[in-house]
Amino acid sequence: MTPMAFVHPYIAGVTLYFSLALARPGTSLLVDEIDLLRAAVRDVLRKRPFHIDAFVVLPDGLHAVWTLPEADPNYSERWGNVKSHFSRHLRRTGRAPDPPPGRLSAKAVRRGEVGIWAQGFTRRVIADAEDYRAALCRCHDAPVMRNLVSRPQDWPYSSLHRDRRLSGSGAPDHHGAALPVRTPQPAQSSLFALG
Repeated sequence: MTPMAFVHPYIAGVTLYFSLALARPGTSLLVDEIDLLRAAVRDVLRKRPFHIDAFVVLPDGLHAVWTLPEADPNYSERWGNVKSHFSRHLRRTGRAPDPPPGRLSAKAVRRGEVGIWAQGFTRRVIADAEDYRAALCRCHDAPVMRNLVSRPQDWPYSSLHRDRRLSGSGAPDHHGAALPVRTPQPAQSSLFALG
């Protein structure tokens, strides 16, 4: 009997929290290649627009909060495109690290996969404004939790800097004034209010 594949329940217009990791924890590939990762995200944004509510890049992983358009809520394809764009360009430049032993099948190698990313990712639907605020703080606080910096604003690869610029606040309290102006309504309504 063949196991059934997991089908992601796409919810139009919803906001989600994501966490992705590299196949080799403890590396610094994502920050070493930050320009390439940014280019991959920009490419996907251009082809399949969505809103980035929060984004933080760590040495070996990333966290993000995205709001997807009602007409195109497929986040799996977007993440797949980001990951493949990043991996493909690393391979072309000869900067792709070797995958962990046994990570890639012969078929995957023939397809040109490089095995940089851990399989799958964590995703969670944002339920309400409090959950949204907590997800943003989780993104912003991740570098502190990983002992990379002592304050969130000291980490250069975070949307916190964009949020602070947009809010007009130089306040270091990222849990307050520096939050983006978009506040989601409960996921069931899939609408967003400005406020």
